[in-house]
Amino acid sequence: MPSVVRLLPCLAVAFLPLLSSCGRSAPPSSASYPDFADLVEQVSPAVVNISTVPAETPPAEGAEPSVPDGLDEAPEWFRKFFEQQQEDEPADGDEFFPDQQSLGSGFILWDDGYILTNYHVIRGAREVIVRLLDRRQFNAQLVGSDEASDLALLRIDAKDLPVVKIGQSLKLRPGQWVLAIGSPFGFDYSVTAGIVSAKGRALVTEQYVPFIQTDVAINPGNSGGPLFNLAGEVVGVNSQIYSQSGGYMGVSFAIPIDIAAKVARQLRDTGVVTRGWLGVVVQEVDRDLARQFGMAKAEGALIARVLADSPAARAGLREGDVILRYNGEPLPSSRGLPHMVGITDPGEIATLDVMRDGKEIRFKVEVGTLRAEQPTATPAQPPARRLGMRVRALSADERRAAQIVGGGVLVTEVGEGPAARAGVRSGDILIQLAGQVVDSPARFDEVAARLTPGQTIAVLVQRGGAPMFLALDVPPVAEK
Repeated sequence: MPSVVRLLPCLAVAFLPLLSSCGRSAPPSSASYPDFADLVEQVSPAVVNISTVPAETPPAEGAEPSVPDGLDEAPEWFRKFFEQQQEDEPADGDEFFPDQQSLGSGFILWDDGYILTNYHVIRGAREVIVRLLDRRQFNAQLVGSDEASDLALLRIDAKDLPVVKIGQSLKLRPGQWVLAIGSPFGFDYSVTAGIVSAKGRALVTEQYVPFIQTDVAINPGNSGGPLFNLAGEVVGVNSQIYSQSGGYMGVSFAIPIDIAAKVARQLRDTGVVTRGWLGVVVQEVDRDLARQFGMAKAEGALIARVLADSPAARAGLREGDVILRYNGEPLPSSRGLPHMVGITDPGEIATLDVMRDGKEIRFKVEVGTLRAEQPTATPAQPPARRLGMRVRALSADERRAAQIVGGGVLVTEVGEGPAARAGVRSGDILIQLAGQVVDSPARFDEVAARLTPGQTIAVLVQRGGAPMFLALDVPPVAEK
């Protein structure tokens, strides 16, 4: 079963479809396909490479020297090339940062030095280094970050910089050409192209972003880089891939620029991001629940809990109500609700169409302000207790014996709950949770805390030297 891997960049070639010479139709002329060369030349100056110097932490006992993600699985020729690149002297005018690691990409939003990238690119960094197309390097200041949307705003001390043109992601249509520029595996300014595959994709671990799905080749290092349309406008921020191997497999996801630009403006102006809040915990409606509620099909967001003194409670919503539409927009799944509410300005009156006792009722709700301590769509409880298992970091000897290169934590305890029902056992090495690579107990807690209630997720474990996927049902409400 495939998995979602948090962003990443890419080494890839997009192949254009070819017509058989045996067919009746003549091969298309080169004019049938876009020529991206002029577009790339036009927009590349506003794209940047982002490296970091990680916060110094004492290495674990017996720990092996760390290498960039994916490098130890690469062919020998690639490893030697990458190691040689690290040993090369900087070009004239370049400042040398001895401990920097190339992690991702970004782009210049405003000409006075503001740069947008993914939050996970700079998370835990002691220093952030930005390199421009002209090879200038700057230490960047973190203006603000928003983990919920995986975005961060940086600023460098420079003026009159080239900037990107902001497009409208809402106007994108499946089938349109798009282009990405980034630094996959540290290869600066790599260009890949493809089409929009779908819009409004909701991922299990992301509650506030309706992703743009594309088939643009994205790999580690593309994270935070821009997705352009043929007009040279940024329409998305490349963020994640869907993969069985950890590398590009034809399904990539970008944060819509409409959402990203709004987050960036709030971070620039106030340093924080304000989101709407209803005060409900929701879960999926399956076929059995739909039949029980007198619904023709399984859709909507089932309210499992209404928080006291919340906007939903004041409006009269109750447990067992099924939200079918939010401001007129249908909700095929409960995963669509958080980002719809999140982009609503606090104080705005939202219209909810709700199924109650077999009848549709319309409610008017004054949307509140989401605060960090408030539950969103996920019950607030310890992740280990929520999923019914405990994990710890792998020692160097355990990792070597299991022949695991990247990621992985050891399952030390499985109690009653979702993990046991899924078939997870004590002694398993957990590698991925809902498509996210888990490389530490802290990362396990982070991913588990963001899972959407009522969803079935894929869990990749290694047992007896063999990998296997298990299906785990995320509990709809907190287990007491």
